[in-house]
Amino acid sequence: MRFDGVWFRYARRAPWALREAAATVAPGQTVVVLGPNGAGKSTLLQLAAGVLRPVRGAVRDRPRTVGWVPERFPADQPFTALGYLRAMARLRDAPPSAADDWIDRLGLAEHTGTPLAALSKGTAQKVGLAQALLTPPGLLVLDEPWEGLDARARTLVPQIVAEVTGAGGAVLVSDHRGEIAGLPDATHWSVTAGTLQVEAAVPAASRPETDEVVVEIAVPRTAADDAVVRLRESGHRVLGVREIKDFEVRDEHPFAAREEDRR
Repeated sequence: MRFDGVWFRYARRAPWALREAAATVAPGQTVVVLGPNGAGKSTLLQLAAGVLRPVRGAVRDRPRTVGWVPERFPADQPFTALGYLRAMARLRDAPPSAADDWIDRLGLAEHTGTPLAALSKGTAQKVGLAQALLTPPGLLVLDEPWEGLDARARTLVPQIVAEVTGAGGAVLVSDHRGEIAGLPDATHWSVTAGTLQVEAAVPAASRPETDEVVVEIAVPRTAADDAVVRLRESGHRVLGVREIKDFEVRDEHPFAAREEDRR
């Protein structure tokens, strides 16, 4: 997808919110959009998602399936959480199980019968995140997705981003918390006073060495979110969460097992 000389303003005589933006997003790429409040980040993301149309220039080659999560989910709608997600699933020709799968993953089960307007901001944000993922997006656009989310839900956002890019989708996300800016190979876009600057991604292999080491641990699946939260609260970087393959399961201490394998 390409921003081809994109200009945008909200009224005919209003100042330009974005001026001559030019950038490219490739399949499998994560773009973190940085900048102060009012700089034009949300405008840029809405243009990427197709919510806004450029006044000049064009957004070209946008993927067919776009997942859009605004900073504040529009909860003033006559649905319950479950009714809304199932209706959205039908509109997108998603399988009937898609809504239930995301309700389970995002911890929305106890809120399925609650009217959207009665949800807290954080719970409504989870509904907004779920609706964007009912079908695998070719482009996922997240505008400050952590706003109002609890600690457990915040740990899921980097995982979801990694899943989308791993499947070949692209992700644009604005982030003032610094919770996703350190992802390997993420490109940073900076928006300042309506001007877009693109910083090249630094491949993980070319980054300077540090005194850090990677320690792998295994926890029960049901305790994974709590473990991630505790590790981050302790100041550790969580690089990823994965399932253990059958061949990795050993009855003995792993180092002892490897020594036996070498004999």
